[in-house]
Amino acid sequence: MAFQHTRFIAGHAKLPQGMAAKSVFDTLTITAEVDYKYGVILEASCTLATDHGRQYIHDLLKGISLREGPEEAEKLVEEYYKGKAANALVAAVRDLHKQYELL
Repeated sequence: MAFQHTRFIAGHAKLPQGMAAKSVFDTLTITAEVDYKYGVILEASCTLATDHGRQYIHDLLKGISLREGPEEAEKLVEEYYKGKAANALVAAVRDLHKQYELL
């Protein structure tokens, strides 16, 4: 059973005004299925408004090890995501890492 080797965690952050997703959600959430032993993100999703945005964040975060800290994921978001939700995504990544540390 694969579930015994993974954990499902979520990180949250407040969305800025003027975002399309703000009309549906007050917070941005990043969820991840993480390998329990190594902390590697196997799958990731978020509550951005578009399928394309959600897929982009998934692709950006997949394969990163939270065991090493949130810095790599933060740098990738800051470098490659150029939208209003950038700061919220970084904050959600930090919260995701915080939740990982609680495992």
